[in-house]
Amino acid sequence: MNDLASNDFLVKEHPAKLMKKYAIPCIISLVVAALYNIVDQIFIANASYLGSYGNAANTVVFPMTVVALAFAVMIGDGTCAFVSICLGADRKEDAHKSVGNAIILCLASGILLMAVYLIFSESILTFFGGRVNNETYVCAKEYFFWITVGIPFYVFGQAMNPIIRSDGSPKFAMAATVLGAITNIILDPIFIFPMKMGMKGAAIATVAGQILTAILSLWYLLHMKAVKLSKESFKLDASLIKRFLMLGLTSFLAQVALVVSMAAVQNMCTKYGAKDAVFGQEEYSQIPLAVLGIVMKFFQIAISISIGMAAGCIPIVGYNIGAGRKDRAKTLFTYLLTAEAIMGAIALIIVEFFPKQLIGIFGASNESAYYTEFAVKSFRVYLCMMVLATVNKGTFIYLQALGKAFQSTLISLTREVIMGVSLPIILPIFFGLDGLLYSFPAADILTFIIALVIIIKTYRELGMSEEVSPE
Repeated sequence: MNDLASNDFLVKEHPAKLMKKYAIPCIISLVVAALYNIVDQIFIANASYLGSYGNAANTVVFPMTVVALAFAVMIGDGTCAFVSICLGADRKEDAHKSVGNAIILCLASGILLMAVYLIFSESILTFFGGRVNNETYVCAKEYFFWITVGIPFYVFGQAMNPIIRSDGSPKFAMAATVLGAITNIILDPIFIFPMKMGMKGAAIATVAGQILTAILSLWYLLHMKAVKLSKESFKLDASLIKRFLMLGLTSFLAQVALVVSMAAVQNMCTKYGAKDAVFGQEEYSQIPLAVLGIVMKFFQIAISISIGMAAGCIPIVGYNIGAGRKDRAKTLFTYLLTAEAIMGAIALIIVEFFPKQLIGIFGASNESAYYTEFAVKSFRVYLCMMVLATVNKGTFIYLQALGKAFQSTLISLTREVIMGVSLPIILPIFFGLDGLLYSFPAADILTFIIALVIIIKTYRELGMSEEVSPE
């Protein structure tokens, strides 16, 4: 078998070269995936008949997309890490069975989520702040219905992306996502402006792109290289499922924790916005929710790059750990942390020096001065610890690739649940709406203290002679 088919080039090529080869396509895939919702929001914001009401509605619905992504990454990232370790240890039967089982889990979870969303749509929208005013609720309800219809395709496409990367085809994984996003970008302005389809049009454009990505992913599964699927691959194996889902549990918890944090932020935004002298007025009540949604979307782009760099390392780390090459895993960790810090610094410069330009992309010219003023403050305060945020994110994903589920989960839950929920609730008590903005950087600082301890411990372990085994 040649090197490409066996993937043993992962223990031969220089770690920096491998990181570039795998991380760049992964970054592009994740950024493009993030752009699905962001592109909708840009066109919605610039449509005068939707504006900040549509923007706020988009923010309300977004957490439910993240919930779907949580199931996708648990299955996809877990399978990716497990397959990479199996191939490195020459356990090919476990590799192909895990992929087959993952496919079945994707289909089942996507359909189940769609059903739950449709049944409990009104309660879900209310919980995430959709009742801030009637105009926002109407927009959110329409957008949510059509996005829900596409959930099974979204889950399948996102889960297969890391699995395709683990098979040694990061460029195809990237292409499948990019082509879906291009479809969304083309259809969005057509449906929203000349056809005046509003929130429905934005959602249908998104779903069309997700369907294309799912179809391309399905095609690849029939033409895999290092992993060959057969009928045996699709026989459910509970012990195998448990093993690869445990490796993906961190990714799942990270996304779910993010949703819990979003719920806290959006509810506190609605609560303390209503107490504000300006945003307590009916005509401005949707502005804080719309603005924070935009700020979080920019953060999502930056953090997608951060996650892409780390997730791109998963097949490389898993294979090297499986092959007993901890020295290469340690070198790669150094490259990753350096790249994460640089990425965070670049994002920080953008939000601190160009906040007006950023908010201008989201229809600021159609809104009141209060919209721009609050947006500028939000960008500069909410995202002032971007360097620590990217390093924290890269660290817990890398630990996941090492099979260190506990440490990885500890950092993730600390950031998103303990800090991400408690601080948005506590700080506004003392600082009002501004307290909500302070909560984000405060959480990153406190989380980094824990991450730093684990980083030092991990370096020491990777410098030891014995193999690191999945926990």
